[in-house]
Parts: sequence; C-alpha cells; structure tokens
Amino acid sequence: MIDYFKNVWTWFYTILVGMKITLRHLFAKKVTIQYPNERYPIPPIARNRLQLDPDRCNGCLQCSRICPVQCITVETMKVVPDDPEQPKMFDGTPRKIWVPRYDIDFAKCCFCGLCTTVCPTEAIKHTTDFEYSSYTREGLIYHFSAMSPEKVEEKKKMLAEWTAKQKAAKAQQEKQAQASNEVN
Repeated sequence: MIDYFKNVWTWFYTILVGMKITLRHLFAKKVTIQYPNERYPIPPIARNRLQLDPDRCNGCLQCSRICPVQCITVETMKVVPDDPEQPKMFDGTPRKIWVPRYDIDFAKCCFCGLCTTVCPTEAIKHTTDFEYSSYTREGLIYHFSAMSPEKVEEKKKMLAEWTAKQKAAKAQQEKQAQASNEVN
C-alpha cells in the first residue's frame, strides 16, 4: 500500500517538475522568429551571392582561374585602338579588353571567396543576398555582361577587320624587308 502512495507521489511530483519547466519557458522571451516576415541581420562579411561590377572588371581572368569548382566563365576580346567607343576603366585609364561574357553558375559555386580576394580591381564582391532559389539549373546561372549581343558582334567584326589590317601591314613590311635584303 505504501508503494502505491509512493508511486502516486512520484507521478504527481514529476508532473509538477515538468509543469515548472513548461511555465518558466512559457513566459520567457521568445527566441523563434517568424522567418518570412522577420529576419536576423546578416553580417556584412557573410559570403553569400556574388555580384560583379562590369565597369570595374578589367578581364584579367584571375577569378575564373582560381575558382576551385570552375563556376565562373569569362570571355574577353581585345579593344581595337581606333575604336570610337573605347571605354575607360573606373580609374580613368583606357580599357584594353572588352568583357562580352561574364557568367557565374551558382549551382556550382561553393562561396569560398577566392575570386573576391584575387580580383585586383575589386570588381567581384559578396553581397548579403542569400535567397535566390530557382526551379531550373539555368535559373542559377547569372549573366553579368554589360554588353548587348549586337554590340558584341559589332566589336568582334571590328577586331577581325583590325587584325586583318595588322596582318596585311606585317606581311607588307616583311616583303619590303625581304626586298631590301635581296637588293643588298
């Protein structure tokens, strides 16, 4: 009979201990936030989505070379010296390379930050934006080029013409040098 009352007391005591813990947490400050409506502040040094400033990019390809997962694709082409639209870099120096394509595949990116540390012009940086889900993998490929496809074709054509002129001039000089060597 005494065991019966001991068991009842133990049962009652454990319920009181559990209720004490429950009541203590019931009136405590809430630690859970309602996520879509409320957000914790993101530190400014967080490594989230990458952002490129195309005006600062000099097309050195260091970011794509150092990327361990090869998620950065950069295409460059030389600026023709007699180009009327020869752009300037952010510091005022003339640009020597066009960057017609700069893509980052965020499905592959491991957010290591190597591309941001190696960039000499600080054109690529991490942002605090971390929500960019997509239904397709193609939706995770971001295109940062500032050039339209028409402008890219125009510049490629201009570069091909300039290269042909340079080759013709070089061939002309070689002929003249060869002719002068034969005369001597």
